Amino acid sequence: MTITTPQELFLHELQDAYSAEQQILKALPKVIEQTEDEELKESLAAHLAETKAQVNRLDKLFETLNEKPSGETCMGMQGIIAEGEKGLKEVAPALRDLAITGSAARIEYYEQVAYSNLIAMAQALDYSDEAMYLQETLDEEVEAGKNVMEAAERLLEAIDMQMPQS
Repeated sequence: MTITTPQELFLHELQDAYSAEQQILKALPKVIEQTEDEELKESLAAHLAETKAQVNRLDKLFETLNEKPSGETCMGMQGIIAEGEKGLKEVAPALRDLAITGSAARIEYYEQVAYSNLIAMAQALDYSDEAMYLQETLDEEVEAGKNVMEAAERLLEAIDMQMPQS
């Protein structure tokens, strides 16, 4: 199908975001299971609950638009998740949590860009209620990104202290 209107493009991007969130819902429990650091594990578990709420919010948006959330698979998120899974297999157990923060940061920043774009499109299309819902999700993604980066910094400090001095 060729996208020919701004409304169709908005819907396509919204479906892409929905697909991304669904992929995260599937991948995140596996990541949490592999996480050793309790603080990081709690942060990821909290974001999993938040992601479920974000999917519910997107479901409501689709209802408002009288559209279905189905669409093509978000290839960008699929790639980020696949890269993260591959990386976890290649990294030493002592560095696994740090690798998880790297993958999680890529996911959060990808989502931030996607939602920022959706908000701009919604505002241009005069979808003010939709923009408000999307802004709520963007705010959550920004906070999740900050939490991931704080965890990475904390883990890096701990690793630096364990590294042999030359």
